[in-house]
Amino acid sequence: MRKRTTSRIASDIDNPTSRNNVTARESAAVFKFAADNGYTMDLTDLLNEASIDPANTLVLRHRPRSPQLRRVLPWLAAEQAEVFNAYQQTQYKRVQGQMERASHIVALIGDEPGRAVFVGIYENQGSRMTDLRARQAIPAHRELTKYGHPDEEGECLWFHLVLTEYFSEWSGKLILKWPPPEVAWSRWCSRNEFSIEAILEESLLTHVIPSWHELVLTWNELQAVPRSLKDRLSQWRGVYFILDTTDGRGYVGSAYGKENIHGRWQNYAKTGHGGNKRLRTRESENLRFSILQRVSPDTEPSEVIELEATWKKRLHTRDHGLNDN
Repeated sequence: MRKRTTSRIASDIDNPTSRNNVTARESAAVFKFAADNGYTMDLTDLLNEASIDPANTLVLRHRPRSPQLRRVLPWLAAEQAEVFNAYQQTQYKRVQGQMERASHIVALIGDEPGRAVFVGIYENQGSRMTDLRARQAIPAHRELTKYGHPDEEGECLWFHLVLTEYFSEWSGKLILKWPPPEVAWSRWCSRNEFSIEAILEESLLTHVIPSWHELVLTWNELQAVPRSLKDRLSQWRGVYFILDTTDGRGYVGSAYGKENIHGRWQNYAKTGHGGNKRLRTRESENLRFSILQRVSPDTEPSEVIELEATWKKRLHTRDHGLNDN
């Protein structure tokens, strides 16, 4: 903790809680006290409270090159922890060397320039050498490749990283400043200052959801949507559009039954075609899902079907698309 103004009672900040049994709630109170009294806290302070040596802690700021993986990584961190962990369990050779020396890993996700969102603190329990075949036998690793994660030939270390409970209540809520340069995404905690910028009420990992008219999902993303988006889609009924990116042909459908759009799209997520004849001949990975028109949750099914028919007519999906009725 670094003092910015007068020498207030530091003992009031450092005082009573056992550092071996620290909770996020207790640390939040300390953070508020510090902010109110001219102090700043950083990641080192949190690690010290948890009795983790900052000198042996490597901080990783994840920001995948693949746009699709960059988009779903926060969702994976929130609700598919094994898949998120698989993303960081293999690294480039330079970072491999750092991770071999680290006792703990602090996992962050790049939010915007100069900032990062806290995911969790992992204990490094060693590594083993793997080849491509061995990695592809790991279900979580195979799942990553659906989102454009590269899997290169050759051997690399696979690290056994175990998520700890330290500050788990702050996953997605703790915002840290990331010092320049932006491209240096692996840093030793003791050699850098990662000051706490904010502790949010809601998690950024799942809270930021596009409005319905901006929402476009790939078929793979349908299988990774966070619970908050599933809940939203379950409330929405209306007319949707499926685009095949290979030739620009589209399919218009409607959702008004159980779980509304979410229920219908989950059918596509499972089968790739949802029972539609012309979609059966298409590659699921090329499909994009969006909403053409949202209606009131109590709109009668007959009205939704009428709207569906008008969209088919306007978009010519019967004659030049993928609708066969």
